[in-house]
Amino acid sequence: MEIVVLDGYTLNPGDLSWDSIKKLGNVTVHERTPVDPKSVLKTIGNASIIFTNKTPLPKEVINNAPCLKYIGVLATGYNVVDITAAINKGVIVTNVPTYSTTSVAQMTMALLLEMCHNTGLHSNAVHDGEWTKNGNFSFWKTPLIELAGKTFGIIGFGTIGQATAKLAQAFGMQVITYSRTKKPELETSTCKFVSLDVLLKESDFISLHCPLFPENQGIINTKNISKMKDGVKIINTSRGQLVIEEDLKLALENGKVSGVALDVVSIEPIENTNPLLGAKNCIITPHIAWAPKESRARLLQTAIHNLEAYLDNKPVNVIKG
Repeated sequence: MEIVVLDGYTLNPGDLSWDSIKKLGNVTVHERTPVDPKSVLKTIGNASIIFTNKTPLPKEVINNAPCLKYIGVLATGYNVVDITAAINKGVIVTNVPTYSTTSVAQMTMALLLEMCHNTGLHSNAVHDGEWTKNGNFSFWKTPLIELAGKTFGIIGFGTIGQATAKLAQAFGMQVITYSRTKKPELETSTCKFVSLDVLLKESDFISLHCPLFPENQGIINTKNISKMKDGVKIINTSRGQLVIEEDLKLALENGKVSGVALDVVSIEPIENTNPLLGAKNCIITPHIAWAPKESRARLLQTAIHNLEAYLDNKPVNVIKG
């Protein structure tokens, strides 16, 4: 049985082991694959089982891969795969839910705290001699923000949104959330479901934790930003396409948005023409919220379990469209 991993480097740059998956067949691991369909088909060859993280598998690839039976997505999001084409061809597609919940919630807090304290900026200032020359026992280069009592708006209240809410509440914040599915049993005195308009109006911080669907693509846009508090801060650790980047840059320039922290952008790796590169009060990290070793180990373990279940004719974590 031929198994091909199309882009294994980011998941496993060498600190994890592929040995468990190698027990299931003849495995070829490619660090990355060019994304054009011709190259992807060449890499797939006669494999019946393939794994992809971010390598696109459009209809053209799925329909022309001669032996393809199974696609394992090495992520939670599966928008890189044409699910309809896979279903029509009888190809099973699985993903890996919840593996990164703890890591992404933790990264969201890291970005939140960095916007509140600018620790990197202040550390660099000390190393550059500014504290020595200042003459005061303490100084700060930016406003410092205490989180207790602030309103933290979460768009998307799945497992990651819920985990993030708990951390925000631990800081004494009031959480409000907007989600396609309202779950009253999750409401408490410090966590309430609200409409999108209410969330936009009342939040001091807005954090995105929703999957990408056509109906929420570009949800952070000029119209919705106009409904927000003056000076709001926005965090995105979900999907870059949730944000209209030109609109967000304009809001940073005019001060409507006072800070942005992004772990994702619309095109990755980021292009040097991205309007947010060099924007003021804008933190951008290279899609690392999911990437602690512990999180990646869970991902790989679950991906292998998915394949084992499929081979046992008891598939799990199957995407059904």
